Amino acid sequence: MALSLEKLVISRADNVLLNVNACVEKGQVLTVMGPSGAGKSTLLQAIAGQLYEPFSVSGIIKIDNNVINRKPAHLRKVGMMFQDALLFEHMTVAENIAFAMPKTSHSNPHARMEAINTMLSAVELESMGQRGVNTLSGGQQSRVSLLRTLASAPDVVLLDEPFSKLDLALRGQIRSWTFEQLKAHNIPAVLVTHDKEDAIAAGGQIIELSPC
Repeated sequence: MALSLEKLVISRADNVLLNVNACVEKGQVLTVMGPSGAGKSTLLQAIAGQLYEPFSVSGIIKIDNNVINRKPAHLRKVGMMFQDALLFEHMTVAENIAFAMPKTSHSNPHARMEAINTMLSAVELESMGQRGVNTLSGGQQSRVSLLRTLASAPDVVLLDEPFSKLDLALRGQIRSWTFEQLKAHNIPAVLVTHDKEDAIAAGGQIIELSPC
């Protein structure tokens, strides 16, 4: 499974914001850097199918050689992580993860809970499934957020500065763990960041955008 951006041009009105050619193989991370307003988050929105007027996109977006330009966002199987974990505070940790699971996956409630417990154990959050998400630390919430993203079985993951609000000691740990999980699941990813350390840790191609 690979993500291909072929002659992808994003414009606002008649002004070209960015022009990207890149292929992200499974398990690899493409890092996009640049100042605020350069179009980093706009690129993620285009891939996710959430780009609206006054922006427009031309070129081809492929996932596993399938063109997805005209697919609605909910059919693209693109997962996203942001600066904030954006967990549902009225749900438990387990309920947050279960919410993202495809309806056809683990339809038996017992099997679903077993799968969730396995995921939580893998990130050292065993026995926390019934806790409220607002009782977790920032690092724990980040791990649950990524588990929820992975539970949706995405073909591509988009990372919009997901480590920027973590303290320095925790940032390196969560960053390394996130990239390890993407590699283990063979998922191509696009990372938007201002931090060169993030780009270096990602270990893939780096695209630097100029100011608009």
